[in-house]
Amino acid sequence: AYQTAYLKAHHPVAFMAALMTSVMSQSSKVAEYIYDCRKQNIQVLPPDLNRSISGFSVEDGSIRFGLAAVKNVGGSMIDQMVSERNRNGYFKNLTDFCERMNTKDLNKRAIDSMIKAGVFDSTRANRAQLMSIYENVLESAVRNRKNNIAGQMDLFGMNEQLSGPTDIIYPDIEDF
Repeated sequence: AYQTAYLKAHHPVAFMAALMTSVMSQSSKVAEYIYDCRKQNIQVLPPDLNRSISGFSVEDGSIRFGLAAVKNVGGSMIDQMVSERNRNGYFKNLTDFCERMNTKDLNKRAIDSMIKAGVFDSTRANRAQLMSIYENVLESAVRNRKNNIAGQMDLFGMNEQLSGPTDIIYPDIEDF
């Protein structure tokens, strides 16, 4: 009890990050602790495609929301995402993310939840734009992956392999 009180008093940001990580599966508890952070003037940053890890983490005196606390996002997908990001750099956009992720856990439900939670907010698109195109982007990435596995290349597949993922043309939609 003394050690916990000491940590809470002298290292409140790290303490709250660890506390929220310990209850990630209980969204009501996470919400309660986020409220406690606000009362203590500790900023809780949203989940981010290029900065978040599985658990809650300390970032510049604030707490970065953990990806494992986002509903419908599996641990193996998070592990692969962090590993891919560490190996090949930050994800540029949704297309880059879908092209670089090669996991069975990457599905419409997971991307939908990630968009709604704000994971892609650091890209240049708003959530309404992402919600309107993510299914097509995911289907295209899956189709390209299957063609590459089968040894087939179409004109666009060859172009993507040479120049990397293409930029997305977002519809002109106002954010939610």
